[in-house]
Amino acid sequence: MACTISADEIRRVKALGFLNNKGTDLFNGRVITVNGKITAQQAKVIAEAAEKFGNGDVEFTTRLTVEVRGIHFDNIEPFREYIAGAGLQTGGTGSLVRPVVSCKGTTCQYGLYDTFALSEKIHERFYLGYRSVKLPHKFKIATGGCPNNCVKPDLNDLGIVGQLVPDFDEDMCNGCKKCKIEKVCPMKAAKVEDGVLEIDQELCNNCGRCIGNCPFDAIEEGTPGYKIYIGGRWGKKVAQGRALSRIFTSEEEVLDVVEKAILLFREQGHTGERFADTIARIGFEEVERELLSDEILQRKDEILAAKLHLAGGASC
Repeated sequence: MACTISADEIRRVKALGFLNNKGTDLFNGRVITVNGKITAQQAKVIAEAAEKFGNGDVEFTTRLTVEVRGIHFDNIEPFREYIAGAGLQTGGTGSLVRPVVSCKGTTCQYGLYDTFALSEKIHERFYLGYRSVKLPHKFKIATGGCPNNCVKPDLNDLGIVGQLVPDFDEDMCNGCKKCKIEKVCPMKAAKVEDGVLEIDQELCNNCGRCIGNCPFDAIEEGTPGYKIYIGGRWGKKVAQGRALSRIFTSEEEVLDVVEKAILLFREQGHTGERFADTIARIGFEEVERELLSDEILQRKDEILAAKLHLAGGASC
């Protein structure tokens, strides 16, 4: 069966989160999960909607959204209305802030902060709050609970990684020949040298595994924080994100940096380029300087009001 839907209508519903099944009048409806977490009731409603309006199949995307397959063009609005009753919505396309991806750091044994709580705040403030803000290209955000990087924060436009910086009290160190800190360190950053424990800061990733393992209380506590990577990208042209030089110690600082990065991308990015390209063109040092100052936030209203990227730049 050939597609009878116009190209303009296909573009219009794609902006709503419905992707055309090539050569047909059927679409995949992309349901936003906020951060990969839905309630049992919401899962039930998605399943019911898949049977009622689609072909009964449900797929999970790499960005932790849920796609219901085989929705006829005429059923798009009824589908949206049906899932809205469970607090669900479709979307996740275009040159905009994309759905936030989170690891399970909230409940994981290695998690260093509540990833679900932070990702929900980012979702509310930037995915929903910036829905009308056109960007040069898509902007992906990931929240990772620890340096295991399961959600690949450094391959997103902006990634957040939990940190627990060990507070090492050298005076309490006995320089044990069989040091428990040295044994437990997964990065091999801790090593007893000349009777004293040394921690190689180039190797230490602040995973916090060493905290509380010294019988002489040399590392009893750690300072919790967040490392922020910018300019990562996965796809046809891979870019490794780089970490900002600071470890941020408050959630509000992190949220401010996220907002400044989005505003910088909107103001200084060229339509069609990803954030990695913007950073490469401007220079990492200059981008970091701007993200660590408040200059961009002072121009926030001006940046948001500017008529930029009207054609859109998301090519994939």
